[in-house]
Amino acid sequence: MGQDAHKDQKPLVAWFKDLSIDDVPLVGGKNASLGEMYRNLTPKGVSIPNGFAVTAHAYTYLLKKSKAMDKIREILSDLDTHDMDNLQERGARVRNLIRSQEFPDDLYQEIAKAYAQLEEEYGKNVDVAVRSSATAEDLPDASFAGQQDTFLNIRGVEDLVDACHRCFASLFTNRAISYREDKGFDHFSIALSIAVQKMVRSDLASSGVMFSIDTESGFQDAVFITGAYGLGENVVQGAVNPDEWYVFKPTLKQGFKPIIMKKTGGKAIKMIYTTDAKQPTKNVAVPDEDRRRLVLNDDEVVELGRMACTIEDHYSATAGYLKPMDIEWAKDGETGKLFIVQARPETVHTLKDKAVLREFHLKEKGDVVCTGQSVGELIGQGGVNVIKSAQMISQFRKGEVLVTDMTDPDWEPVMKIAGAIVTNRGGRTCHAAIVSRELGIPCIVGAGSATTRMQTGQDVTVDCSQGSTGYVYDGLLPYEIEETDLETLPKTKTKIMLNLASPEQAFEKSFIPNHGVGLAREEFIINSYIKIHPLALLRYEELGDEILKRAIADMTVGYSDKSDYFVDKLAEGVGMLAAAFYPKPVIVRLSDFKSNEYANLIGGDQFEPDEDNPMIGWRGASRYYAKEYKEAFGLECKAMLKIRNEMGLHNVQVMIPFCRTLDEAEQVIETMAEFGLRQGENGFKVICMCEIPSNVILAEEYLDIFDGFSIGTNDLTQLLLGVDRDSSLVSHIYDERNPAVKKMVRQVIETAVKKGKYIGICGQAPSDYLEFAEFVVECGIETMSLNPDTVIKTTLAVAELEKKLGL
Repeated sequence: MGQDAHKDQKPLVAWFKDLSIDDVPLVGGKNASLGEMYRNLTPKGVSIPNGFAVTAHAYTYLLKKSKAMDKIREILSDLDTHDMDNLQERGARVRNLIRSQEFPDDLYQEIAKAYAQLEEEYGKNVDVAVRSSATAEDLPDASFAGQQDTFLNIRGVEDLVDACHRCFASLFTNRAISYREDKGFDHFSIALSIAVQKMVRSDLASSGVMFSIDTESGFQDAVFITGAYGLGENVVQGAVNPDEWYVFKPTLKQGFKPIIMKKTGGKAIKMIYTTDAKQPTKNVAVPDEDRRRLVLNDDEVVELGRMACTIEDHYSATAGYLKPMDIEWAKDGETGKLFIVQARPETVHTLKDKAVLREFHLKEKGDVVCTGQSVGELIGQGGVNVIKSAQMISQFRKGEVLVTDMTDPDWEPVMKIAGAIVTNRGGRTCHAAIVSRELGIPCIVGAGSATTRMQTGQDVTVDCSQGSTGYVYDGLLPYEIEETDLETLPKTKTKIMLNLASPEQAFEKSFIPNHGVGLAREEFIINSYIKIHPLALLRYEELGDEILKRAIADMTVGYSDKSDYFVDKLAEGVGMLAAAFYPKPVIVRLSDFKSNEYANLIGGDQFEPDEDNPMIGWRGASRYYAKEYKEAFGLECKAMLKIRNEMGLHNVQVMIPFCRTLDEAEQVIETMAEFGLRQGENGFKVICMCEIPSNVILAEEYLDIFDGFSIGTNDLTQLLLGVDRDSSLVSHIYDERNPAVKKMVRQVIETAVKKGKYIGICGQAPSDYLEFAEFVVECGIETMSLNPDTVIKTTLAVAELEKKLGL
């Protein structure tokens, strides 16, 4: 602690400037962290509002002077946290006892004096936030998230002292008592300090929470930011579904602006100031137009990302190991400036065993009851109990699925015994999400109408294993848990890559041992995130259908140039995949929709021909240079340029599908260059899908144009055997293991190896058939790209084969 504070070994008040992270015993985790950042990080561009701590000594001084400690021990002597009525009654008695104790005069005067100094800095009757800072909070194995109470827009000495009084009493909220009992913390070895901090006028702007790590997967290279309008309590408590962003840390530190995901949340309400001292804040509705806009612009998101990195780097350097952080931010609506108002260690993934890959797999699907945002990657199930208010929590039984509007911190005693949790409101940084992660309980937040779509007593399965979307299925569905010790997985000479389409699964799948992504499909991103035909965006003003134009306008709010929507969304989707596996290569196959599939996109029927056989019609490379589609292909090129040049993700390579002739290959390369995407620039590689017999027959010539081949066994088999793979009448003939297919595969591998060019395989065959995987290894394949669920078993088989072959 600073020199001034040490004049009195047990001060009642200490300023942030005099505190450091070593002062947790005196001022608790929150205040110690604020002091640490105020002293060390303000010069590095992290803005912290000034303030002071009412120390833990002040708390113990109050209780000892009033002789309240013995009475508290007596009240808690027969505490039973599993009996909700007992817990509620004991908690209320302790809180009332503390609130009834009068502040000693010297404590009152110290708080008044400190507040007067804040008034000198910020103006008369300055507005402050009053937050708890427990001496045992923010430990490596406990978050204490939302355990005590917070009071906002407090003005004047009398109201400040009253708020401090109530804050001291909140050390014994029901949820805090229950939490300490479960963690084995002694109620009387923990004291409460209070942070008194100048408020940021986020009531006029926005605020939120960010983590310097992905909250679900534990992926360490992304900052996850959430935000909503108004004061931050609504985001923390889960009262709103916030906006979300991911920022990629490695290239951010290189000077790029890698916002790899943006998502607009509902933000139905915001918390603002009132002029009523008894109720200094209130929630009001957010206008629909504002709800559909993001609360931060890109530059602000990047600035927050940089602050998060600065904070994490500082705490990691101090600790001697990577220390991910949980950070609260606020934007001042009067100055437009961004501030950090709190930072604590992230406590869930820090303790996770990274050497064991634990995957949940649902063995069958059922009827979907509702969906929301998944928290964690678990599966849970049980009978539903719809709890509509905290007064009903005594009706909850162990193992049930808790379904409610949102979980206030008072619900923690029942959350810990739930089989799963589903809430109508909240985002992935709200209290329900944080606590459920810590407890290891599957949770879905922001499910909208969960409380009306499920009934008490109904059996459901809550599935958070499929990425960022969580599903509630009707009934108790079978599932399995697969554990792999990654440290015992053998290394292989053949590089094992992944086939991946879904950006929301990228972080999670990156933990599977791999050498990158051999096939990232654009179609999933276009279908799931963009949904609109690129030409409908490019020619939006020319569209004659007003209903269609209105639908597109609703989806592209904030884009004056509708085509930018396509570029941004495609760049974000591919950017997520590239970031997850950075700096390993991520090979992105450019669009390969058939005309009937393009027609299914919004506005697609306005631009697509009606073909008798789309499978061998206008698809892949033949579209890219065609005058009817060329400008739409240009949007894909712009997205790839944005990923590489703006996000700094130079590990992205592209792959050209269904390239029928050498002339077509040349035209595609020229067309990409016209749009700024030049082969060889900054290491940019262009791979060709080898999936047409002509690709194999003229392999040497193709490899003079392209940087390599990736074999697509699906179409190659279909075209070699003359079989429509979608026809059940001839499906018995379709088989990638046919000798003709294998002969072609061997031939192209040998050609590529001889020319020293990249050769991989990304078709389905190695994922489906171990013997085919072994075959291409024998042929000398460089990389094998597999579906994620087959990587472990195929790696083991390949390692065994390589051992036999002496590779």
